[in-house]
Amino acid sequence: MKYVRVLGLGVLGMSLVGAADLGLVEEIIAKVNGDIITRGELERTRKTSEAELKERKVTGAQLQQALDESSKTSLRDRIDQLLLQQKGKELSINLDAEVTKYIADLQRRANIADPEKFQQYVREQTGMPFEDFKAETRNGMMTQRVIRQEVSSRINVKKEELRKYYEEHKAEFVREERIFLREVLVSTEGKDAAGIAAAEKKAKDVAARASRGEKFPELAQTSSDAVTAQSGGEMPPFKKGELREDIEAAVWEKPKGAVTAPFKVPNGFLILKVDEHQKAGQADFEEVENEITDKVFTPRMQPAVREYLTKLREQAFLEIKPGYLDAGAAAGKDTTWTDPAQLKPETVTKQEVAAQTRRKRLLWMMPVPGTTTGAAKSSSSR
Repeated sequence: MKYVRVLGLGVLGMSLVGAADLGLVEEIIAKVNGDIITRGELERTRKTSEAELKERKVTGAQLQQALDESSKTSLRDRIDQLLLQQKGKELSINLDAEVTKYIADLQRRANIADPEKFQQYVREQTGMPFEDFKAETRNGMMTQRVIRQEVSSRINVKKEELRKYYEEHKAEFVREERIFLREVLVSTEGKDAAGIAAAEKKAKDVAARASRGEKFPELAQTSSDAVTAQSGGEMPPFKKGELREDIEAAVWEKPKGAVTAPFKVPNGFLILKVDEHQKAGQADFEEVENEITDKVFTPRMQPAVREYLTKLREQAFLEIKPGYLDAGAAAGKDTTWTDPAQLKPETVTKQEVAAQTRRKRLLWMMPVPGTTTGAAKSSSSR
């Protein structure tokens, strides 16, 4: 039989996990209430960060510096996650419906009807088993919900503050003329004449459905082959002259909400929807109120989250192994590591054990005050 021995738990850390031999060892480096953090978790986080940085073409000394900075906060971030997830359970937050909807939307966007094939797709895309991906999705949603419920909902930004910011930073809201679009691309790459005809028919059908009022972001998620599909077809804003001439002519003067007929582009058929047309000049307060809210709200949010997490640490059972640092530690909080394997049993004599046993029996035999009756003075068995 194969066992996993979790260092720091002694005999209690031995758990049956499968058939083979004794070999896999995970070192616990922190205990957070009823959960643990292992060295392997942090190493996997580092590898993931390294892969993401390399994908963004970060190399050499810059890569090493970024990894070093990430390592300084990796334990803090993992403790943060566990504390928020535990708080979510304490608050009885149920995310079953949200997780189910998210997974269903993901499956629909992937256009994979077969559940087993979809789970295989998830494994290929994420590098983790489907159930682990589902658990990570739930945990991510839980941390966001707790932060929104317990922190951001309590940060109050008054309209007077927003107007004051607008008046003091008007220069930030002088706009160039730009148009905001969403797209659906029906690809023709690798298709023969029949496939191209089918793609054109699909594109015309999508354009008609959008013109009848179906939600364009949902159409993009289910029907688009562009990389923007996951974001509902949202594209970056365009200035005058940045679009292809015939496309610009078709959308530039159109009202908000207008949907084009499909354009033939080198890799398929393109349908566009006008999301917004920002005119040149000073933007009105109402136009930029949401943007100002973000500018005022965001600087307050991070300190408030950090303060909340410090309070959770103060209330938590938290132990950290020597050599590891929690960058978000609460001042004065004792996180001294206790290894059960190092605890020495208390020595007692046989007489002390017998005395303790007798005391327990005597306590059991004592009547509860107020319950003694005359019947207790004699026994019918005598």
